[in-house]
Amino acid sequence: MNGEFDFLKENVERIREEMTRAAQTAGRRPEEILLCAACKTRTVEMVRASAALDIDLFGENHVQELVEKIDAGAYLGKPGHMIGHLQTNKVKQVVGRASLIQSLDSPRLLLALEKEAAKRSLIQDVLVEVNIGREESKTGISPEELWPFLEQAAAQPHIRVKGLMAIPPAALDEKESRGYFAAMRKLFEQADTLGYPNQSMEILSMGMSDDFSNAILEGATLVRVGTAIYGPRYYPPKK
Repeated sequence: MNGEFDFLKENVERIREEMTRAAQTAGRRPEEILLCAACKTRTVEMVRASAALDIDLFGENHVQELVEKIDAGAYLGKPGHMIGHLQTNKVKQVVGRASLIQSLDSPRLLLALEKEAAKRSLIQDVLVEVNIGREESKTGISPEELWPFLEQAAAQPHIRVKGLMAIPPAALDEKESRGYFAAMRKLFEQADTLGYPNQSMEILSMGMSDDFSNAILEGATLVRVGTAIYGPRYYPPKK
């Protein structure tokens, strides 16, 4: 385990250095930007080891992994976010458990979250996922639909929108990549002017292992990094 911990420590230190360089280049303070460890497929033991490092929070793509790791105390008290697509039939397992749901991607999910949060008499914090590349293969609200969607979200008393999230198209060159991130920052800034009482644009979640520096240069306040921390993912063969 010592070798694994040293591997994780070196990776996190390198990522923090890259985050600092990008922030300083953009004239920003490095402490403004949160590091979310995307720990899909990682074991409870590995996540617990990484939680002792300079990681701000953890993001899960699958509900069962979020539940397992929260129940096992794998995050060592740090926040756990839902960052993957959330099906409406799994809302009950996530509301009140995830400190933030980053992947609010449809009116149907919005209403399901409101219903469950109301039942539990709590306020669920969320980010609205924007399909900035308008890709048919991806979930999310289109840039054009964002404004009526934020208005609909403002009418839900048990939902609090804390910002926006995006996964731009993959395999782009740096110029294209930064263009999508810049477009997200523009939407983020516009959304901040709406003034809905249950919405505050505090978090712009964008950028992953291959492009988080570019995301920071264009205004990301939270980056989701998995492979660069933990190494390549292992998928056991299906039975």
